[in-house]
Amino acid sequence: MTEEAKVYPLRSREVGPRAAHGTDGLNEAQSRAATHCGGPLLIVAGAGTGKTRTLVHRVAHLIDTGARPERILLLTFTRRSAQEMLSRVERLVGSEGRAVHGGTFHATAHRLLRKFGPQAGIAADFTIMDQGDAEDLMQLSRAQLGFADKKRRFPKKETLHRVYSRHVNTEIPVAALLSDEYPQFADHEEAFQKIFADYTARKQDRNLVDYDDLLLFWAMLVGGDGAGANSLGALAAKISGLYDHVLVDEYQDTNVLQSRILQGMAGAHRNITVVGDDAQSIYSFRGATIRNILDFPQQFAGTTVVALEENYRSTQPMLDVTNTLISRAEERYTKNLHTRRTGGEKPWLVTAHDEQAQTRFVVDRILELHENGTPLREMAVLFRAGYMSADLEIELAARRVPFEKWGGLKFLEAAHVKDVLSFLRILENPRDEVSWYRLLLLLPGIGDTTARSAIDHLHGAAWSLAAFASFAAPPRARAAHGALAVLFEALRGSTPDGEGALSREIAAIRRVYDNILRERYDRVEPRLADLDQLQTIAGGYPSRAAFLSALALEPPQSTQDLGFGSDSEDDTLVLSTAHSAKGREWDAVFVIWAVDGYFPLARALGDDEQVEEERRLLYVAMTRARNHMAVSYPLNVYDTRRGADYSLDQVSRFLDRGVREGMQRIVVESVATTEVTDPSAAPVVDLRAQLRGRFGG
Repeated sequence: MTEEAKVYPLRSREVGPRAAHGTDGLNEAQSRAATHCGGPLLIVAGAGTGKTRTLVHRVAHLIDTGARPERILLLTFTRRSAQEMLSRVERLVGSEGRAVHGGTFHATAHRLLRKFGPQAGIAADFTIMDQGDAEDLMQLSRAQLGFADKKRRFPKKETLHRVYSRHVNTEIPVAALLSDEYPQFADHEEAFQKIFADYTARKQDRNLVDYDDLLLFWAMLVGGDGAGANSLGALAAKISGLYDHVLVDEYQDTNVLQSRILQGMAGAHRNITVVGDDAQSIYSFRGATIRNILDFPQQFAGTTVVALEENYRSTQPMLDVTNTLISRAEERYTKNLHTRRTGGEKPWLVTAHDEQAQTRFVVDRILELHENGTPLREMAVLFRAGYMSADLEIELAARRVPFEKWGGLKFLEAAHVKDVLSFLRILENPRDEVSWYRLLLLLPGIGDTTARSAIDHLHGAAWSLAAFASFAAPPRARAAHGALAVLFEALRGSTPDGEGALSREIAAIRRVYDNILRERYDRVEPRLADLDQLQTIAGGYPSRAAFLSALALEPPQSTQDLGFGSDSEDDTLVLSTAHSAKGREWDAVFVIWAVDGYFPLARALGDDEQVEEERRLLYVAMTRARNHMAVSYPLNVYDTRRGADYSLDQVSRFLDRGVREGMQRIVVESVATTEVTDPSAAPVVDLRAQLRGRFGG
């Protein structure tokens, strides 16, 4: 167990404004956007054109010209980007910049629901479920309604939750989603509706809110152009009246619900600024729609559109290629990125004989650049899907090139971390059925049937923590059940507020749980270390509710993220999907598998909208590079993913002749050798004569 951490009290911090900052450092287009006088503003910001700088100066200009900072709302997609922007605003205008309300859509929705939800039937002490918990609750509904026992194929909890979430975020009817995306389950529409109805009722009865509910309830509260506009008129006016200015980053990544929210929040004063790039709209699988940014001028009449076209990242030869690539898009805002940077070589288009030759080229070129002074951390290899880097990972490991692959198991998805959080969620909300179910299955001798029986017992006792002790546990579980009952009795009704209180509560939980962990899991020491870190960080939160909400709203990827640490400074190469690379940049970028069926993916080829999104995704990948870029494709593929053992491949359709004209063609030298025989040597045997003899010749 770790020694209890002491809290160091911070001193009062005051920052003076920077003298006469104005629009210093901005180009003409950025300045026009930052000093826009009022009304709807759409800033179409191409890749690497300084959108963050522009948005920061826009907020500073509003404050300079009399806007009250607490009546400015800045919405982003990550907590880190909101913190970065508000910190930069503070450096421009001084301490009053800290009063700006900034955060993610979901964090803002959470804050507003805690305050205004009770007036609309949402109890203020709700618990937020993460995706895994929501899937588990969906499974409980599926089982309760008898669909888990069907002999015929029935969708799993993950599929059910995916359809539900997509329906909520896109407002596409369930029947249409099943018909278009899950035709194998189209005849189960009625069952889907029943499960979703039960799932919704369970959330209400247990006072649970899932991630999608946060946006849905906010949209319903402010009305917008959707449900609740009439019945919640006074409340909608109160919420939308909190702010005089609304600013949104990465607007191309918003979904239908978020568009409704913004129309409700800014519909009266119309002081809304959105920043985005239609060419980087790549998250339709999460419910985002490119229509939001394309149709913004129609949704907010009188919109001023400012395009940021001066690129500060890449060389002109790279911009020439990516400009041509995205110019093929069927529908887009016209912009032509340019730079004042001089020089730079053309991007490479690399043809390799097969995957092994492609891998050999990438590693050799990385080592060449590294030997010439480029750190590994300033290089990245990007691909369409995670499996495409398998051969590369093997070669990098063999040649001792350190790398990190973005993605993998997230910290909060680790079983032991979710176990401890289940204890906290039950203490915060004893009606949390999902957490009870997880906790009960930890006990020896308790399976699905016994766990459900225990939950029925708790439900019948109005979810009283004291009722847990009276449940008749099976013999094998009695010792652990007794220890848990004593723990709950000791913590029942506690509200761990104040310095280190939550850390002490987790310590009490771990006096019971650590023994369970040692019995159930392998690799015990790293897991215990994770819990040590969780316990230490929890001590810095003012309450249990604040801690649980923070983890649910923006889940950390690792204990490093949990502690708000900085990015690793180790010199390691980055391997990443194109999606995960968005918003980042490197000195040298390699895009591999630029092959039809791989980029774009084969499953997208039958749908024009998906093909267009694949084009935008390749554009995102190719605009990450500052000085060096290589796009490679193997001619021959020995692979069974697309139904054949061997195929001759074609370069991605997105790299058409016009795009290729701006690239330097490179052919990887073949490592195969052919032995040359002496043609004058006498034959040992005449095979052709033998073949003729087979047919009597």
